[in-house]
Amino acid sequence: MIKVKDKLMIGGEVLESRLFTGTGKFSNKEVITETIEAAKSQVVTMALRRVDFDSKEENVINYIPDDSILLPNTSGARTAEEAVRIARIAKAAGCGNWIKIEVISDNKYLMPDNQETIKATEVLAQEGFVVLPYVTPDLMVAKRLEEVGAAAVMPLGAPIGSNRGLKTKELIRILIDEIDLPIVVDAGIGKPSQAAEAMEMGADAVLVNTAIATAKDPVTMGRAFDWAVRAGREAYLAGTGVVKNYASASSPLTGFLKGE
Repeated sequence: MIKVKDKLMIGGEVLESRLFTGTGKFSNKEVITETIEAAKSQVVTMALRRVDFDSKEENVINYIPDDSILLPNTSGARTAEEAVRIARIAKAAGCGNWIKIEVISDNKYLMPDNQETIKATEVLAQEGFVVLPYVTPDLMVAKRLEEVGAAAVMPLGAPIGSNRGLKTKELIRILIDEIDLPIVVDAGIGKPSQAAEAMEMGADAVLVNTAIATAKDPVTMGRAFDWAVRAGREAYLAGTGVVKNYASASSPLTGFLKGE
């Protein structure tokens, strides 16, 4: 058994869990707490517009375990300016200084606006935020985000909420190979096996919401994703075998059953 002290650090926080989870799309808010606990997630994201301080039942923060690291997102922002404003409001509301930047003006495919995301990241990083920008995987964009102070890069695996898996796999692989920041695969992961695949590639973490929240049993699905992420990370650390285009016997094919 491999014994490795393997922890992820983002924004000065040491993370034991590499599975980030969300709080949207749950049919019943009461199950959010149990699901997060089953998934063993430390980082939990939520849309600021779902935080209602006037209603205990509607305020999603009341369903997030107290020891979680809150990762408010700027869902609904269409420009860098709007994202910055939402981030400042979240911090002022007591949500901490972590922020996931989402800038989306495309209503059909919900693809992030990379350039506006870079602008927002630069402003907020200078203000002391721990910024995790959500982007379409692009090496030059990731390098620019690194330059302006992002704490991690969150490339999408497939269109948000699609559960289609790692459709941008080869582009994400380039970011893993070339960017020193943690790479957190976000959006599109629909099955635990897909999360394991991302981790086997060398991704530092994954963020999963829709696949867990819309499962028939979100609690059990959260637990399954926890296992998958840990298994994928162990496989990456172990070092997977070389892929070959031809057969290679695992046992000798000669030297046995020799005649008298």
